[in-house]
Amino acid sequence: MSKLDYKDLLTLELTVDFSAMKTIGNTPNGLRRIVPVSGGTFSGERLNGKVLPGADWVLNRSDKVMVIDVRLILETNDGANIYLTYQGRFLAAPDAMERFGKGEVLDQSEYSLAISAHFECGSSSYEWLNNVVAVGTGEQTISGPIYKIFEVG
Repeated sequence: MSKLDYKDLLTLELTVDFSAMKTIGNTPNGLRRIVPVSGGTFSGERLNGKVLPGADWVLNRSDKVMVIDVRLILETNDGANIYLTYQGRFLAAPDAMERFGKGEVLDQSEYSLAISAHFECGSSSYEWLNNVVAVGTGEQTISGPIYKIFEVG
């Protein structure tokens, strides 16, 4: 059996409009909120461009884990559109989650943000993305998360 290889795929920097967040409320699955992503950028060895508006369908479960479900369109510098969806979770101690919920930027040592990402593209230049298995780690910032996404080979 061969060892898995992880290659840098891209860095994704999102701008999130926290003031426009919509709260659906407490559902059987937890507290549901929808947070608009107003834009951002992505850069990597094989693809670069801007992030078009999208959203994060956030769920705060009763066990205090925040589950993320993000759907975006990436527009490459050469005009191709790529659909990106990623799911993951934000884990932190209860006191840190409480501070995070109030809008505080936490120290990276206080949380773990991990995702799995999936791409879809119709452009022949980027059709290779349709078969990529990708994972990532994230960092919280005042304007939105920054992710390092890796291709698993």
